[in-house]
Amino acid sequence: MAKNSQGFSLDPVTFEVLKNAYVNIVDQMAEQIFRTCYSFVIYSRDFSSALCDTNGDTIMQGNGDIAAHVGTLHYTAKAVINKFKGDIHPGDIFVVNDVYQGGTHFNDTRIFGPMFYKGELLGFAQANGHWADVGGAVPGSFNVSALDHMAEGLRITPVRVYSKGVYLSDVAELIAHNTRAPADIIGDLQAQAEACRVAEREVQRLCDKYGVETIKTSFAEVQDYVETLTRQRLLELPNGTWETTDYIDVDPVKGEGMIPIHVKMTIDGDSVHYDLSGSHPNTISTFLNCCYGGAFAAIVAGTKMQSPDIPLNSGFYRVVTVELGAKGSVINADWPTPVAGFCSGPFEKIMNSVFELWAEVLPERAMACTFNLEYLLIGGRDTRHEGLPYFMWYDWMVGGWGARNGKDGWAATGPVFGVQLGTQPFEGQERLSPVLTTGHELLVDSGGPGEYRGGMGVEKGGTLYACKRTVVSYCCDRERSITWGLWGGLPSIPHGVWVNPGKANERYLGSLFSGVPLNQGDTVTRPSAGGGGLGDPLTRDVDAVLEDVIDGYVSIERARKDYGVIVREVDPDLCKYEVDLDATAKERDRIDRARAGWLDEDAEKIAERYRKKDLSALDLIRQYGVIVDWGSGKLLEKTTHQFRDMLKRRTVPYWSFRKQSAQGKPTLKVA
Repeated sequence: MAKNSQGFSLDPVTFEVLKNAYVNIVDQMAEQIFRTCYSFVIYSRDFSSALCDTNGDTIMQGNGDIAAHVGTLHYTAKAVINKFKGDIHPGDIFVVNDVYQGGTHFNDTRIFGPMFYKGELLGFAQANGHWADVGGAVPGSFNVSALDHMAEGLRITPVRVYSKGVYLSDVAELIAHNTRAPADIIGDLQAQAEACRVAEREVQRLCDKYGVETIKTSFAEVQDYVETLTRQRLLELPNGTWETTDYIDVDPVKGEGMIPIHVKMTIDGDSVHYDLSGSHPNTISTFLNCCYGGAFAAIVAGTKMQSPDIPLNSGFYRVVTVELGAKGSVINADWPTPVAGFCSGPFEKIMNSVFELWAEVLPERAMACTFNLEYLLIGGRDTRHEGLPYFMWYDWMVGGWGARNGKDGWAATGPVFGVQLGTQPFEGQERLSPVLTTGHELLVDSGGPGEYRGGMGVEKGGTLYACKRTVVSYCCDRERSITWGLWGGLPSIPHGVWVNPGKANERYLGSLFSGVPLNQGDTVTRPSAGGGGLGDPLTRDVDAVLEDVIDGYVSIERARKDYGVIVREVDPDLCKYEVDLDATAKERDRIDRARAGWLDEDAEKIAERYRKKDLSALDLIRQYGVIVDWGSGKLLEKTTHQFRDMLKRRTVPYWSFRKQSAQGKPTLKVA
């Protein structure tokens, strides 16, 4: 085919029809998985799909794919192609979950099938789903104590499970029976395999209609199109280099002190390059490490969100390049490092750092930090049924996104890790597991204060019954590197799990643990953070603060402490409150004169006041920048120093209340 002046062979109408047809095919794959899967986790939409060409490069992804899977499916496609090159036939289906060959973590298992047309290999379809359990030491395969990947679960290097259309039940059952839910694994595997067949049938249908040469040409040109569009978009932006640092809470065996994730971004003409080599140079002694696939996916997902109108395929990866530095670091882990918690560890830190860096380039799209992805897994034996089958209460929560330039953050929204993730219906959870949901509600004061407030987090509780030999595990972070604000905004709240809160046997477990025994009758409660605030909270419109109090988003106490707004209760039954404007002006001026000095007060004295209950956790976080063990109140000295430095970099330089007040209504950065 002859190419036009833009370098494309297809006419614009045919190209546009086929480009959108490929998105539709991947969405059909998703619908097939959703309607035929067996596990509750995949039913809650923890899956993604893609079409790939004969090289394994991504042709197209769908409309609702998980961000953490983005940027990794082509790696696992290439792993299968390299393993079976010359030995791939119609009807073959392969399975792989190997994190060291471009995967994310072992639960994310990819089913991979070739697409043939009249004997010619055209490309591949790939369906990735998060299997609820892949073995290992604890139910759900999230083992904080894992020293290597063998303790996390089954590592599946590329292997064939259908050969020329024949189901290899021995291979599939070997995989499934090394997990705690073999029936679910077989069902999900077959649902994913059928999704790949759906894709092949649809591509064959397009070949019948448009001709095979047109389809092969379009596979290449949709990638070229995305590359061209992305480069044109970058050429409109200023060149430069920007960098920032975010943190993982701790390396458990190294003592307290946060683990830096450093991201440097350089825009140079029509390309953008990220350098993460300045991050912590070693892996850490828990599963909050990340292999190259997960780190690259975080960069791609964060960058792609700056241009939501551009489709996503391997053309994007030609423009966005990443340097991770030497293998063996927290963001470039190698065999046999445990990485099951990559999504709560480096992934979300990288992605939020990318948001922060792009806020300097496209300030109109600025967004403060979002809440951290968290997984709570309660597993044991279900005494409601004969044979005491295993159950897994596999729960994740919505939370708050960061405030944006000119708008408050979204409340109770899926994590940036995967906005597609659905909130699991309690009725379904309670049918499948002996855990009764005791509460699920928006959490007052969880949104980070700012001129624009962060979105609200939630709190959820559950009580165990009809169970035995039960343990709980939690994969999270930002118990110490608390969801931060931007351009003067303040942080949200810490993550962490409480057992039997308010009772004599109350326990605080923190945000990172696994295999902790639970008994029938125990109640487990934890919050999800809200988003960070954006802009100086003392400049937030007093009527907006008043409305937040009326809505139950902000307490009267925090309205005064965080926003300097004095709200009086007139009739709470009728939701009648009023603002004392004179007192508010005085309080805001008082806070503005004092607040920078609070960050230099003696941290141990502040921690002692917390232990005496003179100060709350939010006082420590938002006023004094002090981080303690939230259960015991013990000062975390090194962590506090790092957290205060973060506040002095992201927040304090943007505090200019008196100056802004004198000039009239303040404004944030504009493009």
